[in-house]
Amino acid sequence: MGSDVPKQYLAVAGKPMLGHVLDTFVVVGEEDGYIDALVTARHNVTVLRVGGASRQISVLHGLRAMREAVADDDCVLVHDAARPGLTPALVEKLIHAVQDDEVGGLLAMPVVDTLKRANGATRVATTVSRDGLWQAQTPQMFGYALLRRALSQARDVTDEASAIEALNLHPKLVEGSARNFKITLPDDYALAELLLKGLA
Repeated sequence: MGSDVPKQYLAVAGKPMLGHVLDTFVVVGEEDGYIDALVTARHNVTVLRVGGASRQISVLHGLRAMREAVADDDCVLVHDAARPGLTPALVEKLIHAVQDDEVGGLLAMPVVDTLKRANGATRVATTVSRDGLWQAQTPQMFGYALLRRALSQARDVTDEASAIEALNLHPKLVEGSARNFKITLPDDYALAELLLKGLA
């Protein structure tokens, strides 16, 4: 994003991005100097300063730190702070769809765009079928013990569902929303600003 602060603390629609998604547990790095100002006005928030070098490590450290507060079969929802468009209705939809599932699941969107694979020289090598393809979102919801085991055993996964898949399990896909997109590039930030201000 090219900013001086981590992107989750950039103001979007008048408050830090993380403020739009802050819930009960928040995992941040030990040296995070931005979180305190954000949570001072909030109640019932536990900040875990155990974040790691990757999402996988941060979530695993967070799970270990919250061990005393959860049972093995309690469900855990993991959400990416760079998705400030999450709504309570989407969270409720995921919980309702996955709460009795033996594996767990995630919000995701069916791929609707035509997909192209590049040949390495920014030229199209082939068109990839979008049949059956979904774009993963967060939250992703799994049982505490299952998720902790999956993340402990997985190698270089980019989301929790991938770690569960590495155990030869198949998470449930629950249709999310286009508003729950991830802010990665400056244009994403501009779109989120419009969306959260009700202008898009």
